[in-house]
Amino acid sequence: MFRNQYDTDVTTWSPAGRLFQVEYAMEAVKQGSAAIGLRSKTHVILASVNKANSELSSHQKKIFKVDDHIGVAIAGLTADGRVLSRYMRTECINYSYSYESPLPVGRLVVQLADKAQVCTQRSWKRPYGVGLLVGGLDESGAHLYYNCPSGNYFEYQAFAIGSRSQAAKTYLERRFDTFMDSSRESLLKDALFALRETLQGEKLTSSNCTVAVVGVGEAFHTLDKETIQALINEFEIAGEEAPAEVPEQAATDEPAAAPEEGSAPADQGAAPMDM
Repeated sequence: MFRNQYDTDVTTWSPAGRLFQVEYAMEAVKQGSAAIGLRSKTHVILASVNKANSELSSHQKKIFKVDDHIGVAIAGLTADGRVLSRYMRTECINYSYSYESPLPVGRLVVQLADKAQVCTQRSWKRPYGVGLLVGGLDESGAHLYYNCPSGNYFEYQAFAIGSRSQAAKTYLERRFDTFMDSSRESLLKDALFALRETLQGEKLTSSNCTVAVVGVGEAFHTLDKETIQALINEFEIAGEEAPAEVPEQAATDEPAAAPEEGSAPADQGAAPMDM
C-alpha cells in the first residue's frame, strides 16, 4: 500500500521537492543494527552490533574487508551491502592491476556514490537500502566516509549509523576533539564505549559486537573475540553504568516531529529482511 500518489516509483517528485522512495531507503538504514566509525591521524576503527533474527540463528556479517587498506561497515539491508562491498573489491583489484598501486579511498567513495545515484534516477531500479561507513588509509592519511542511499557522501572524523545511533553520536561529539591525536588503544576504547551507548542497557560482550582496525603498518583486519573481550575487561566497559545525561541529551537532540503526509513513521517496525 502506497503512502501517497508520489511514492509509486523513485523518479516521481512530490510538490515539496521530495523523492519518497529515496527517503524510504534512508529509513531502512536507520532501522538496521548500529555501526560506528572513528579515525585518528594513523588509524581507522570500524565497529558494529551483531544482531540475530532469532535465538536459533547466527548474526549477519556487518563489516567487510575491501582491500588491505580499506574496509566497510554497513547498516540496513545486508544483501545490498554485500553486493556493494563486492563491487568495491572489484574496483580495487582493477585499479591495482592497471596502476600497480592501491586505489585512493576518496576515489573509491566517489565511484560508490555514483553507483548509488544511478538507482535514484531510473524508474526500473530501486535505491540501495544500506548505508556504508568506508574507512581506509592512503597516501593522504586516514579517512572515514559515509555513503548514503541517495548518492551523497560525507567525510567524518567520527560517525554512527543505524538503530539508536543518536546515543553513540552524542558520545562521539563530546570526544571527537581528541581523536586526531589518539593512539590505537584509545580509539578502540572510544569505539567500544560509543557502541555500548547503542545497546540501551544490554551488556556489551565480544559476542554481540565486531571491531575492525586499519592503520599505518597494519592491514585491515577484524579483531578476534578473545581480543575484544580482553579490551572490554581492560576498560571495564561491561561493569560501568552509562552516563545518565546521555539518553536525555539524545532525546533532546532529535525532537519528535509531527508526521507529514507521505513520510514513513520513525518508529515503524523493521522490514522482514535482515537489517
